[in-house]
Amino acid sequence: MLTGYGVVTRAVVAIERELHGLDISNGWPQAFLEMADLCHDYPYRAARAWENRARNRYRDVSPYDHSRVHLMVNNDYINANFVVVEEAQRRYILTQGPLPNTSGHFWLMVWQQNSRGVIMLNRLVEKETVKCSQYWPLCQGQVVFFEEVGISVQMLGEEVKPYYEVHYLRLENMMTGESKAVSHFHYTSWPDFGVPESPASFLAFLFMVRESGSLNDEQSTVVIHCSAGIGRSGTFALIDSCLVLLEKRENRFSLNIRQALVNLRKYRMGLIQTPEQLRFSYVAIVEGAKYLMGDQSIRKKWKALTQEDHCRSYSFDSSPPPSGITKKYDDESDYSDLATRMPDSGEESCETTTRKRSREESKGDSSQEEGHKKDKKSKVPSKRKKPNPPDL
Repeated sequence: MLTGYGVVTRAVVAIERELHGLDISNGWPQAFLEMADLCHDYPYRAARAWENRARNRYRDVSPYDHSRVHLMVNNDYINANFVVVEEAQRRYILTQGPLPNTSGHFWLMVWQQNSRGVIMLNRLVEKETVKCSQYWPLCQGQVVFFEEVGISVQMLGEEVKPYYEVHYLRLENMMTGESKAVSHFHYTSWPDFGVPESPASFLAFLFMVRESGSLNDEQSTVVIHCSAGIGRSGTFALIDSCLVLLEKRENRFSLNIRQALVNLRKYRMGLIQTPEQLRFSYVAIVEGAKYLMGDQSIRKKWKALTQEDHCRSYSFDSSPPPSGITKKYDDESDYSDLATRMPDSGEESCETTTRKRSREESKGDSSQEEGHKKDKKSKVPSKRKKPNPPDL
């Protein structure tokens, strides 16, 4: 719970006052543009190299060179950036949704960065367009092999809620036999270019991820992605880091959310894509802070959600995850082009699910160019000053 209750209350009141003022004046579009004008572009030469172009989901979303993640392989490129908030002691990896040809590199990054958690904020197919490849196993007990990087991924179990899912995975180095546990947190209720229907359900998801220890583990870096890795992913990072700053800062009254976003954008371009996502960040930060302070009206609202079984907290330890929890998937894409599968007792049902996903995938356009056309809104302004990059 937050300390310095009076100081934090004044900070929240100040944020609420700014929020209401922008609502009354319909000032969010202008505020979003003014904030964007404070941001700069940095070089992204690696993303433009010929051999790396097919590894980018969108042509206009590239990782800055100074903060990009380097894989420990011959071609070290992946469309991912470290995003650091030193004052909050937060370090994230923000990345695009894996492509069929980059899913192995994605898991290699997770392995090499010793990530305990992967946070996914998009659905695989949205508005009949493929936004992300199916890069994790479909069913409990199933194993997916990514032979090009020597990594296998097995699903040990899953828990499914109306707003999100948690998949318990085991990664194994196929050369050494070493294995690592990874929790895959999938928030399923966030529309593309939109905002969650309820800040309470999103915050319940955020605090559940916090309780897992994935966000504050000093020995690992959490991986966050949506489709492009800038809109929903940037919103998550901004809300989480600002709530930490409210908890940690001695002068909490000075929190400037828009400046905090400008600082995040030094590491990855275009974080938060719309005025609506910026406004949602304010609302979620206010409600999250009130919840942490013990505001009873907020707690009652969250309790109602819990009673409806829309959210709950999880405890994580080294014991195996719950077993026997399954889910039928009906609207996402096939992963048969990514890796080979190991048959298991659930193979028949998995094959049925895969066929369903394949049919749905055919409805969408999986080409990168068409996805780019449908996502013109994600265009990041390129006429920015190019100062020296910040130190990581």
